[in-house]
Amino acid sequence: MAALGSPLRTFCGLAREFRLAQGGPGLSFRDAAAYRYLREAFRAHRVTSEKLCRAQHDLHFQAATYLCLLRSVREHLTLHKEYHGKGDRTAEQVAGLVGLKLPQQPGGKGWE
Repeated sequence: MAALGSPLRTFCGLAREFRLAQGGPGLSFRDAAAYRYLREAFRAHRVTSEKLCRAQHDLHFQAATYLCLLRSVREHLTLHKEYHGKGDRTAEQVAGLVGLKLPQQPGGKGWE
């Protein structure tokens, strides 16, 4: 299993993803119920004097998994917007996309 890193780094990454998902100007991600729940959960599972705190490790693993999901969804949407098809295109448009130019037919409209 890969190392999870520090819980603070995971929490900051989740806060960043919440901020990016909020998107609107003037809206604070800190007012969202999901952010408040996450903040309280991290505060409730701070490191104690115990050698092994399973609740903290379990929370950290779930938070890291959720962070991976949020990042992946955001990156997927970015790629989808960039490369998603724009519908049917004419032959001239498709040729232009790959840097080619269709030959012109003599006599105007067709091979009369």
